[in-house]
Amino acid sequence: MIGEKKVTAIIVTAGNSTRFGTGKNKNFEHLNGKPVLSYSLNEFNKNKYIDNIIVAMREEDKEQVQNIIDVSNICKNIQLVVGGNTRKESVYNCIKKTDSDIVIIHDGARPAIKQEYINECIENMNNYKGVTIGVPSKDTIKITDNNNIVINTTKRSNTWIIQTPQCFDRKILTELHEKYQNEDVTDDCMLLEKAGYDVKIIKGDYTNLKITTYEDIYFFQKGRFLLRKETTPMKKISQKETTLMKNKEE
Repeated sequence: MIGEKKVTAIIVTAGNSTRFGTGKNKNFEHLNGKPVLSYSLNEFNKNKYIDNIIVAMREEDKEQVQNIIDVSNICKNIQLVVGGNTRKESVYNCIKKTDSDIVIIHDGARPAIKQEYINECIENMNNYKGVTIGVPSKDTIKITDNNNIVINTTKRSNTWIIQTPQCFDRKILTELHEKYQNEDVTDDCMLLEKAGYDVKIIKGDYTNLKITTYEDIYFFQKGRFLLRKETTPMKKISQKETTLMKNKEE
């Protein structure tokens, strides 16, 4: 809670992980001895502003998500909600399950989430209806047509790579989900943009990566410094799981 406003964290894990390439939900892949999802759960669990947590998941993943929760020392109220066919549908299913004033949405597959970004997103809700973490683009971005012919080039100084968490006024976000239910959007900020609301970008950092392919797991394994060492401890990982992790690293 911030002031008199209640805050719900929504962690999205309901995707098919098609690009991950292993036939496995990337949120369950072990990273430095712990499931990817556990890092986000732990960070939101210990945040001072978060009142409760909702995890969007696939029906067939419910047991695995619950197992991860069970071996994490989660003290906040946590609820599992079945997601939809798209990220947008999954988020909508979750925001209907809470009466909080503010919702903060995060990709479960971004394990390097930091407390300062959760705090800054929520604190900036005093001035905006939507806030997101992002980083300035290091590269030149080209806009193309359907044939991959360049039609425009963005101004790099004004081009941002958007990450999560993203924070919203729950009532407004719910209304916009219903208003634009047939619109194709890739994140919830786009809904506010369509409705004319200002969306504030908070500068994050380039370590807040989203795991998309299996190569990303390798990158995090070799760059352990990217993950916070003070995350909430979990119950001991089984010997079988530890052996599997060592084999993958080798």
